Amino acid sequence: MLSRFFSHSRHFRLLYCLNTVSVRSMTSTTQNEQPEILKWASKDGEFRRQQSVFRDNISDAPGAKFAPEPDRYHLYVSLACPWAHRTLIVRELKGLQSFIGVSVVDYLMLDKGWKFSTPEECPGAIPDSINNASYIRDLYFKVNPDYSGRFTVPVLWDKKLGTIVNNESSEIIRMFNTAFNSLLPEDKQKVNYYPENLRSQIDELNEWVYDTINNGVYKSGFATTQQAYENNVYPLFKSLDRVEEILAKSDYLVANTLTEADIRLFTTIVRFDPVYFGHFKCNAKSIEKDYPHILKWARRIYQMPGVASTVNMEHIKKHYYMSHRQINPTQVVPIGTGPDLSVPIN
Repeated sequence: MLSRFFSHSRHFRLLYCLNTVSVRSMTSTTQNEQPEILKWASKDGEFRRQQSVFRDNISDAPGAKFAPEPDRYHLYVSLACPWAHRTLIVRELKGLQSFIGVSVVDYLMLDKGWKFSTPEECPGAIPDSINNASYIRDLYFKVNPDYSGRFTVPVLWDKKLGTIVNNESSEIIRMFNTAFNSLLPEDKQKVNYYPENLRSQIDELNEWVYDTINNGVYKSGFATTQQAYENNVYPLFKSLDRVEEILAKSDYLVANTLTEADIRLFTTIVRFDPVYFGHFKCNAKSIEKDYPHILKWARRIYQMPGVASTVNMEHIKKHYYMSHRQINPTQVVPIGTGPDLSVPIN
């Protein structure tokens, strides 16, 4: 199994949510001597993210392969991963907890990728009770023994057909937004984070926020040349300044309405000061000191019912600082946790 893992390692270079290696296999911190799994940047020093592979949808259309049904689907996540975090938030806000179960991987990835641990081994972890997998990779190989892509989270699993529905977070949150409405109480049916009249504005904002902020922190942090780093860190802060200007005039990013655009950005902002500021060298400004309107906005979202329970700072910090040994070979985890998001807003 281990030899097959390294034969696929080229696919691991370009995606944050599976990028680390066992400490036992790490013998050097130089780029040339690192295992292939840690060589995330391209030859020019730039980090380039690959696309997700499983892209089916849950639909209530007649004859749909994946229909909305109670207790049919299961969500595999990491509490450290911002992309998986999006799906947990929408699951909470839409009231889908009783419809979609959850398994949570260990915050530290070993040589075979995301691992399932017991709560005793890793507080906050939830083992895989559906497939009894030891690693996320096991799910991918169960669906396709010859799979040669990336072993990513989140994974939306269909228990009825025993397969992966989707592993793209942006599509999963849209499924959670509407696909189960016919099964939900009226108040949850009305909750819509991608309303038709705002879609063009949401899409436009998502595009530049994803490229320069969500992915921008990784393009900065995983850069292996000064030029690649500067190519991405300056646009990152230009976009954060742009967000600050928007939120100076509005409670939310689009039409003063809570939408998926807010949820997608929130999971990056909550990690910014405790991780990206230092670990990824995104230190020109901090959220707590330099972006008062973004901070107020983040507190507003964090204090919504159910959202705080999706934020696990221990998993977040320990994953980044202990897994990214090419960046932090000592695995020392800083004590700061970022701004207190539970502070009441005026």
